[in-house]
Amino acid sequence: MEERIFTVKSNKLIARDVYEIKLSGDISGMQRPGQFVNIKLDGFYLRRPISVCDISADSLTLIYKTVGNGTEYMSTLQEGKKLDLLTMLGNGYDISKSGSSPLLIGGGCGVPPLYLLAKTLVAEGKSVTIITGFNTKSEMFYKNEFKSLGIRTLVATADGSYGAKGFVTDAMVKCGDFSYTYACGPEPMLKAVYYASKASGQYSFEERMGCGFGACMGCSCKTLYGSKRICKDGPVLEKEEIIWPTQE
Repeated sequence: MEERIFTVKSNKLIARDVYEIKLSGDISGMQRPGQFVNIKLDGFYLRRPISVCDISADSLTLIYKTVGNGTEYMSTLQEGKKLDLLTMLGNGYDISKSGSSPLLIGGGCGVPPLYLLAKTLVAEGKSVTIITGFNTKSEMFYKNEFKSLGIRTLVATADGSYGAKGFVTDAMVKCGDFSYTYACGPEPMLKAVYYASKASGQYSFEERMGCGFGACMGCSCKTLYGSKRICKDGPVLEKEEIIWPTQE
């Protein structure tokens, strides 16, 4: 973990309630897909954890959805604004286990970290397929960006307004065989993918966080190997260690 100062280069709406913010600053050591940053915002006590979408040269790209006062404030940030970030948080994805034809699956705001992952896997010569899932077409983003990487890109919308109608698991039946699964999104989606996929994989969990670096223990979860902190020991967990909570 390192604290660094970044400067807003751009901050724009790319889908309904979804923004892409580009920041300039020191990106050394931040190349591992699936990690996140924790942003300090003026007037807010807790930092906001945001997954890293892309890194290039001195530019850091983040995508976020306005869901509360903090992210609403983020949407007002103008070019030139300085931001204090805690960087290189979380374990990220292990790409050494991908095999030759990995399948990437993202739901909503779980899609952004898969872009850097896809770009990294393509650079290693992997044959990558991605499925992105949204509630409706107006919430869809980054379809063209994934396609520009030269990978097979499938979209599912719950209301059928674009791509396959239904959930990401409905689109999985079109993918054929794949060597490994990388997923990120809300827990119900991850659980559905877990049971639908015959391959091993890694699942990145979304969780409310306090400190973001493992001190407060507020984001702990049970795994086959004991309790883990989503912010520090995760957010990525191996499929084989996941224990799904049982309903009372």
